[in-house]
Amino acid sequence: MKYAISAATGNFGQTAVKNLVDAVGAENVVAIVRNEEKGKQLLPAGIEIRQADYGDEAAVEKALAGVDKLLFISSQPGGAVTRADQHKNVVEAAKNAGVGYVAYTSFPKASESDNWLAADHKLTEKLIKESGLKHSFLRNNWYLENEMTFLAPGPANRLYWANNFAGWASESEYAAAAVKVLTSDDPKEVYEFAGPKRSYQDLAAALNVATGEEAAAKQVSQDEYVKALEGLGLDHDTAAMYAAFQQPIDDGSLTEESSDLEEVLGGLTPLDQAIKELLAK
Repeated sequence: MKYAISAATGNFGQTAVKNLVDAVGAENVVAIVRNEEKGKQLLPAGIEIRQADYGDEAAVEKALAGVDKLLFISSQPGGAVTRADQHKNVVEAAKNAGVGYVAYTSFPKASESDNWLAADHKLTEKLIKESGLKHSFLRNNWYLENEMTFLAPGPANRLYWANNFAGWASESEYAAAAVKVLTSDDPKEVYEFAGPKRSYQDLAAALNVATGEEAAAKQVSQDEYVKALEGLGLDHDTAAMYAAFQQPIDDGSLTEESSDLEEVLGGLTPLDQAIKELLAK
């Protein structure tokens, strides 16, 4: 059986490829990348690397030739081709190439969420359903890596503005779970992947355990948070954009009670240990 991972040179993709090689062997793995030379430098030896950009449906279809199962990693917004159009291209390409199964990295409760980040994922899930492709939606909560400004020493350390919860877990755990689903014989249609529901105060407590410190987290206004990010050297627009990434936490979009991630992995890394590993990189 031939397995493919798209967007394979990103952090999530690289981790997923390594896990997949361990699970099925390099000879059964196809990595789909935008830059073939970069793929050769970053990805394990022995896998097949195929070049394709989500903006080019024909190229994606060619790259998916002979693929039985695809881990479709969602693209980043803001490209020359909209993410909605990129994802439409991938879905059409997978259907036309005869891919037997697609696991798609989506957004928490994407089909019902009204958060601005969910819109493209909601559309993509709809397109996949309508295509008739056998599929699973991997609705990933928040990566711990998203919180480096909170975790790392600096002007924004232990500062936050969002007043709600998230299901933080390391990106590597989400990637490992994606591969577990991809290689499963009988996957579910929807996985709400998340760590335990935690607040920023909980995150700060785990950070203190990880670092051996005793420092309190401080909630500030969104404007004050933007100013703290500017203290890191970011211009105002970039700081405001990063601050907006806490919006899904504040509006409750990431409040999740699901045990899907823990069940698929057979356990989760304790949060303080995950933080310690992240800060050591």
